[in-house]
Amino acid sequence: MSDKPEKFIDENGLRLDGRRVDEIRPMTVEMGVLSRADGSCYLEWGNNKVLAAVYGPRELHPRRLQRPSEALVRYRYNMAAFSVEDRIRPGPSRRSTEISKVSGEAFEPVVMKQFYPGAVIDVFAEVLQADAGTRTAAINAATLALVDAGIPMKGLVASCAVGKVDGQLVLDLNKPEDNYGDADLPIAMTEDGEITLLQMDGNLTADEITKGIEMARKGCEQIFAIQKEALLSKFGTADEEELLKEAELQAEVATSEDESEDVEVISETVSDEIQAEDDEPEAEDDDEGENTELQDEEEAFTDDEVGDASDEAEDLFGEDVSEFEITENAESEDDSSSEPEGAESDEDEGEKNE
Repeated sequence: MSDKPEKFIDENGLRLDGRRVDEIRPMTVEMGVLSRADGSCYLEWGNNKVLAAVYGPRELHPRRLQRPSEALVRYRYNMAAFSVEDRIRPGPSRRSTEISKVSGEAFEPVVMKQFYPGAVIDVFAEVLQADAGTRTAAINAATLALVDAGIPMKGLVASCAVGKVDGQLVLDLNKPEDNYGDADLPIAMTEDGEITLLQMDGNLTADEITKGIEMARKGCEQIFAIQKEALLSKFGTADEEELLKEAELQAEVATSEDESEDVEVISETVSDEIQAEDDEPEAEDDDEGENTELQDEEEAFTDDEVGDASDEAEDLFGEDVSEFEITENAESEDDSSSEPEGAESDEDEGEKNE
């Protein structure tokens, strides 16, 4: 206990590592570091170094563990034997088993397991170097690994711890604060503020718990920003998203313009057809007018010829031509009507003679 500091917070309100009580440690994230995993993430948070990997969804064995309506999310937390100064025994322990259980339940509200009935999604979080807050660092890394694996999720999950040193609440404990502090309150929550993990080690009053949850909420907001920045750096940038939105808007505008042009073309075609239909009767009227004029001309020409012929007939015969025409027409009609009868009589006589 000789290495315990006399004060964790100095007179200026600064902690041992120079942070204020409501500040988190620097965090760096790198995604897609394992080629054989479906999704992976490497996270450094202060002196913590965590590697998370996701495998699945895949078939679950043994089959008796399968869930007919949803997938099973298996979370395994482990600290490497070389992750701490005093080498620990490799393999699972009671502590790692307990952390694996509660950390896996932190993803229950966000992972959309109903899309993979009977399958399993394995999440492995390996602590390579420990420096207090390893379970919260593992949850933050596992969230990004799940996204990298393409697992459908309702949102991100961020985790941060609140502790008590020198009678004051502090955010994101470092190793001395975690080892010698009065309390430790790790919390995980969604972007909507829903708490998915809450544990406590030590003694805190009800007011201190309420204040600690609010401090953890602000810390998770900073972690959400870091997670989203990491996702944008892996899958795209904000500029590309803006360009994509502009392209979609331009496509919608172009589509609307094409539709308006099609409407104009259709309207012009219809108007042309209507105009053509209106013009057709006028053309018929013109034809009828021309036919009438031709008939008038023919009638006028016939009357003139008849007049000339009647004058010549009067000079030759000295009689009224109109009576002659009527008489002649009547005789011609009688002759024409009598010709078939005469023809038939001649044929009858010929048959009799034969």
